[in-house]
Amino acid sequence: MTTGPDRTAVSESVKRVVIAESRLSLAPEQIQDNEPLNGDLLRLNSLGFVGMLVHLEDALDVTLPDDLFVGRTFKTVDDLVEVVAEGASGTEAQR
Repeated sequence: MTTGPDRTAVSESVKRVVIAESRLSLAPEQIQDNEPLNGDLLRLNSLGFVGMLVHLEDALDVTLPDDLFVGRTFKTVDDLVEVVAEGASGTEAQR
């Protein structure tokens, strides 16, 4: 059974997408896991967040179910990595 992309791949993809959404010229390794999604460096709004999810689904070749996001708060990059990794492994398990 395939478990989907590993956490390292998910983390790099998330960082690439948040960098692009924030219109920055940085490498993924320059973004800390505990970096706020809406702070001094990254600037994500709710509309940008939805677009990011679509990009992440494409980049990781997964489908993230809507209910995965219900009741969750996303304050840092790692919060987003955690839920995307969870959703990616769940998607692969269902295939």
